[in-house]
Amino acid sequence: MESVHITEAAVQGRLTEPDIQQVGRLARDIVAAVGGVIRDKQEVVESCVVALLAGGHVILEDFPGVGKTMLAKSMARAIHCRFKRIQFTPDLLPGDVTGVNIFNQKSAEFEFRPGPIFANVVLADEINRASPKTQSSLLECMQERQATVDAVTRSIEPPFMVIATQNPIEYEGTFPLPEAQLDRFMMRLSLGYPSADEEAGLLADQTMAIDPLERIQPVVGVTQVLAMVEAVARVSTAPSIRRYVVDLLTASRADNELYLGASPRAGIALLRAAKALALLRGRDFVVPQDIKDLGVRVLSHRVILSPDGRLHGKTPEAVVRKLLDTVPVPTG
Repeated sequence: MESVHITEAAVQGRLTEPDIQQVGRLARDIVAAVGGVIRDKQEVVESCVVALLAGGHVILEDFPGVGKTMLAKSMARAIHCRFKRIQFTPDLLPGDVTGVNIFNQKSAEFEFRPGPIFANVVLADEINRASPKTQSSLLECMQERQATVDAVTRSIEPPFMVIATQNPIEYEGTFPLPEAQLDRFMMRLSLGYPSADEEAGLLADQTMAIDPLERIQPVVGVTQVLAMVEAVARVSTAPSIRRYVVDLLTASRADNELYLGASPRAGIALLRAAKALALLRGRDFVVPQDIKDLGVRVLSHRVILSPDGRLHGKTPEAVVRKLLDTVPVPTG
C-alpha cells in the first residue's frame, strides 16, 4: 500500500506540485479500483470518491439490483477501512444504529456497545423503510460526526461516510426522508441500468467462482485517506468562484418553478465537492467547470418544485440545469 505524505507547505496552506499530483493520482486509483467492479459508471464512482474526500455523504436512489450495495462495499474495500451495513426496516430502533448501554452483572456497571454507525463507511440500506424516529438518529452522526447515547456524546473516528440507498418507485410502507435530512447528503446519485455489453460482462462474472469484490486491492488506508482529505481542504477558491456559487443559490430561491431554493449548506457542500474534484483532476484551485459538473448532483435533491413547476412537468434536475445554463459564469 502506497503512503501519502503531505508536506509542511501543505500543512501551512500551500499545496506543492508533488502533493497535487500524488493525491490526485491516488484519488484516480480509487476510482479505477471501484470501477473494476462497478463498470460503465465512471461518473457515479468518481462522485462517490469526491464525496469521500470532501467529507460528505451520498444517497443512491435507484432500482433494486443495479449495484448500489456493491458500490458501497467496493468503496470500503478500496480504501481498506471498516465497513458496516444497516438494513433499515420499520422495526429498527435508534439504538440499533447508534448503540446501547448494557448492564454487566460481573462489574455491576453499564457498558456501551457501539452500533454500526461507528465505522468508516456505513451503508444505510433502504433508509426510507425505517421510521422517522430511527432516521433522525443519523442526523447528529452525519452532520457532527458524533453520536449521543444516554446523554454521553461519543465521536465517530474519521474518515466517516454514509452511503444510503432507496428505491425511487416503491413507496408502500416507506417513510420519505424530510428535507432537513436530505440536506445532510452531499450528493444524490443514480447508477441506472448498465449498457448491453456491460450487462453481458456482469453475467460472465457470475459464472466465475471468485467474488468480484475479491479482485479489488486496497489502494490506500485510513491514514492516507485522512491526508488526502487534508489536502482537499487546502485547495484554493477565488472570490469570483465563491460569488458564482452564491449567485446559483440566489437564483434558485428566486426561480418561480421552485417552492424551496438551495440553502447555505448546499453552497458549502457544492464548494467542498468542487475542491475535491479539482484535486482529483490535478489542480489545487477550483474552476467554474468544477461547479457546473457537480451542480445537479449536489443541488437537485435540496430544492422543491413549486406547483407551477409541477404543472409544467419540470423536475428538480431540469431546473438546476437551467440555472447552471443561465447564471453568468465568472471569467478571468
